[in-house]
Amino acid sequence: MLKLTLLLLTSCILAIAIQIFWFSPISPAPLQFFPSSSSLWPPNNYLQRVIKMGEGYLSMPEDICFDNEGVLYTATGDGWIKRIHKNGTIQDWKMLHSNSLLGITITKENDLIVCDADKGLLKVNEEGIAVVASHVNGTKLRFPDDVIAASDGTLYFSEASTKFDYHNWRLDYLEAKPYGLLLKYDPFLDETSIVLDNLYLANGVALSRDEDYVLVCETFRFRCLKHWLKGERKGTTDTFIDKLPGAPDNINLAPDGSFWIALLQITDPNPITEFLLPNKAFRHLLATSPKLLNPLIPASKNPSVVNVAEDGQIIRKFDDPDGKVMSFITSAYEFEDHLYLGSLGSNFIGKLPLIV
Repeated sequence: MLKLTLLLLTSCILAIAIQIFWFSPISPAPLQFFPSSSSLWPPNNYLQRVIKMGEGYLSMPEDICFDNEGVLYTATGDGWIKRIHKNGTIQDWKMLHSNSLLGITITKENDLIVCDADKGLLKVNEEGIAVVASHVNGTKLRFPDDVIAASDGTLYFSEASTKFDYHNWRLDYLEAKPYGLLLKYDPFLDETSIVLDNLYLANGVALSRDEDYVLVCETFRFRCLKHWLKGERKGTTDTFIDKLPGAPDNINLAPDGSFWIALLQITDPNPITEFLLPNKAFRHLLATSPKLLNPLIPASKNPSVVNVAEDGQIIRKFDDPDGKVMSFITSAYEFEDHLYLGSLGSNFIGKLPLIV
């Protein structure tokens, strides 16, 4: 009887090991926890003051931008490009038939550029919808995330991961390898090229006021990089800001030349998480068990945004410590003395007055 029990126990352990290692979709590298500056910025509840725009009509509005006439655009989780006009009316403008719409931007021609994590970069205007870029170096884009348009029509955009798609971004964190890219689309050559590679979940992208450098956020490194486009340092890359008090998502240029960065809390800061997540076997287990994975890497709790000066110093930080009003804030866009907030955890856009 004892031999039978031991045999069954061994079989169970073997079956679990096969499930964990053989069927695991990741090949994990050592996982590092990066120091944060959160202790320098005690939490506040300023984000709980937001005005809810379009509540109930906007499903997971991940990003926001404004056109030349002050009309707000957002791409929603149910596939719509929606416009909010200055009089407050909401328009279902274009249906893109996608549940993977992420970063958006407006060109000087007033075309909307949309990152569709499945299809690539899309151009949307009154004439219709067209794919701008879907491949780089012959390989299909897997996870285009955010985009910004330069004044000459060049598009800089991020490919968050070349291995994992949008719906499996947490696996990229568990694998802990740099699969992200910063890309450049040249409209005159109709070509997409790699600007930077080896990024840890390449996310938000922004140009400086003079377009002399481009910033890209590395979500899993809690930092943003600066790549010089002009001047003596052209072609070189520096760290713009690191040790952020959260994992950076989208980044947007403010009218004064500073930047707004939306921050995520991608792990619960507790001893159990810090002990278990570095363990590769545990990460294999999480990768095959979504019900365990999602609560451990929630991203939706304790949302915050920071305003960062051109020298990389944080000027101010706004929080909703418990996600009481907004959760999973993914973008912050300043327009006419208000901050507009996108979110993958809300059914509205937050509007926050910056001058009280």
